[in-house]
Amino acid sequence: MTEIFFKKYFNILNNLLGKIDTKDISSIYNLILKKSKKGKILIFGNGANISNSAHFATDMTKNGKIKVQVFNDPNLITCFSNDYGFDNWITKTIEYYGDRNDLVILLSASGESRNLINAAKYCKKKKIHTVSICGFKKNNSLSKHCKFNLWIDSKAYNLIEICQISILSSLVAVSYTHLRAHETKAN
Repeated sequence: MTEIFFKKYFNILNNLLGKIDTKDISSIYNLILKKSKKGKILIFGNGANISNSAHFATDMTKNGKIKVQVFNDPNLITCFSNDYGFDNWITKTIEYYGDRNDLVILLSASGESRNLINAAKYCKKKKIHTVSICGFKKNNSLSKHCKFNLWIDSKAYNLIEICQISILSSLVAVSYTHLRAHETKAN
């Protein structure tokens, strides 16, 4: 019985990943490359996605040689949440640490997280480029305020989060591959 469950589970996951348009992932990568030349890459999420954000930031900085910042310090989150409200801690973080030439990546399973939506609205007002990677509804509230959106066709949090980390890991992998190709040509 468990073997059948796992077979179905991984088939669902494979189908979800197979539906994601690789042109969209390539567009995100090109935007990351462009923005990293003049600005910073900032990434945010809630729950499991703050962990996905931290994993991506570390791997992209170390292996992809593109600096990515994540703000997962409990001191910062609780201070800003206490002073400005949880719905505004990300906006305030971007206000303090972000610049116009930056790229802000927002991860949400549902696309309805108020703190991420508020951050996207702030970025839109300040002309800071944003990318959202979400599931649930294609036209979710977060996507309406972001410059670029990547949608995962699922309503299951765990499957969406696995797809999100897979997408982010692929961005690291392509960056690493490009670096190695340039190093080989230089030698």
